[in-house]
Amino acid sequence: MVRHVAVIGAGVGGLVSVKCCLDEGLEPICFESSKDIGGIWRYTDSTDGSRVSVYRSIITNTSKEMSCFSDFPYPEDFPSYLHHSLVLEYLRMYARHFDLLQHIRFQTTVLSVRKRPDFTTSGQWEVVTETDGVHASHVFDAVMVCTGHYQEPYLPLASFPGIESHFKGQHLHSREYRDVQAFRGKRVLVVGIGNTGGDLSVELSRVAAKVFLSTRSNTWVISRVSDHGFPFDMVGTTRFNHFLDWLLPSALTRRIRFWKFNSWFNHTNYGLASSKSSKFKMIINEELPFCLLSGTVVLKPNVKEFTENAAVFEDGTTEENIDVVLFATGYNFSFPFLEESVRSVINDNRSLYKCIFPPQLEKPTLAIIGLIQLTGSIMVGSEMQARWVTGVFAGWNKLPPPSRMMADVLKRKPPVKRNPSERENLKMSFISYMDEIAACAGVKPRVLRLLLTDPQLALAVFFGPCSPYQFRLVGQGKWSGARAAILTQWQRTLKPLRTRVVDDNSDSSSGWHWMCLLALPAALTAGFLFSKYPQPGWSPWAG
Repeated sequence: MVRHVAVIGAGVGGLVSVKCCLDEGLEPICFESSKDIGGIWRYTDSTDGSRVSVYRSIITNTSKEMSCFSDFPYPEDFPSYLHHSLVLEYLRMYARHFDLLQHIRFQTTVLSVRKRPDFTTSGQWEVVTETDGVHASHVFDAVMVCTGHYQEPYLPLASFPGIESHFKGQHLHSREYRDVQAFRGKRVLVVGIGNTGGDLSVELSRVAAKVFLSTRSNTWVISRVSDHGFPFDMVGTTRFNHFLDWLLPSALTRRIRFWKFNSWFNHTNYGLASSKSSKFKMIINEELPFCLLSGTVVLKPNVKEFTENAAVFEDGTTEENIDVVLFATGYNFSFPFLEESVRSVINDNRSLYKCIFPPQLEKPTLAIIGLIQLTGSIMVGSEMQARWVTGVFAGWNKLPPPSRMMADVLKRKPPVKRNPSERENLKMSFISYMDEIAACAGVKPRVLRLLLTDPQLALAVFFGPCSPYQFRLVGQGKWSGARAAILTQWQRTLKPLRTRVVDDNSDSSSGWHWMCLLALPAALTAGFLFSKYPQPGWSPWAG
């Protein structure tokens, strides 16, 4: 019987894990190597040490209603997209509200996590920690690892001949980037066009003499601002859209998606992506298209090699007088404190059952929280993982036998290990993954039942944003405020914009009522199909 739980890390995953442990009557102790909570969201000017933090100007890519914890909405006056300081403030509010800080031991480093000699029967772990140079040994019934996947910078210098042997300029990883001051007046080459590469290229273009952005990927650029000015994820991440993705042929949905992306600007003209490509990724960036259009950022193909002061690209072109090469090439994860027999089998989140449990263990008392890449908020996904895991520890939820878990892992595991930039293309569908874990935890919303008991809520759940509150409507951890939170989420989105009110005589509420009436048959049909044909295409790796 699990009672005492070690939680490693006091970032997003650690905080929700402590809270979920308390919800289930467990006794957690969280070990945090630094002096405060927040993980990567706690900004620091320093680039020394091993702790990774966000850069100074970062704004969230997911909106507040789609990235909050499921029973703790962001304050209504917070903007939809948040500066890192507001995210950290929210995490502090969460920790205070649920009284989490008393369970955290700061400036305590976990040195090792090893199975106890009787692990096959007890499932217990020996955890060795260090605080102010003093080592201590602890025994726990279970361990939740919440260190995330932004740990070790991935710097593939061997793939860029000449960068170390010939290039006379400076090269660094984006982990070392804090702001633009050190790049003023310089010619900068950014390697990698993920969200970080796009953000830094735009920011550097304001002060650098020239910015070049090198990519080998087909990339679709989308804006946080969607139809009628609403947040992109609130408009796009709906159960109705997810149902259409399942119902329609993949070739058709891909064509519709590309048409939608190109309706903003033609990606082929900008050299970013072709509709004919089957491999692509998406990034969030409103300003990059204008920077390309104005020439302050120049898009280039993959780098072939470096000379003393130039970069030679695979298309044969050369850019001279490069001062700085900034690698936005992602991160690798590692768990150096885990014993080798456990660590050696975790080479990818697909090595874990549901991206959480190592299936080889005789007892399922070790869980990895937050080692996921979703098309939506990782914060929300981490909370759902923690809810399920603590339910397993408390005995509410059951896991299949190890043999079935291993078979499931082998079925979904990719054939080769991928570097971080390639893993970006393997992001899992937010709704698919959330629903799968929610079903395991017994908290997945039942749309068809809601249609019969609460049609207004059912329509909001199916056609509206798939916000975290949906997973507090039923089951263990049900929250009495979930219904109201769902029905008022659009008001909270608009509240921070009401700093200047203008008269508008149009009656938007009547349009909503008409939409609900017209949507009812479609929702009923969808509910029937969901219940009758739930399997095809409904894995977290679909869509």
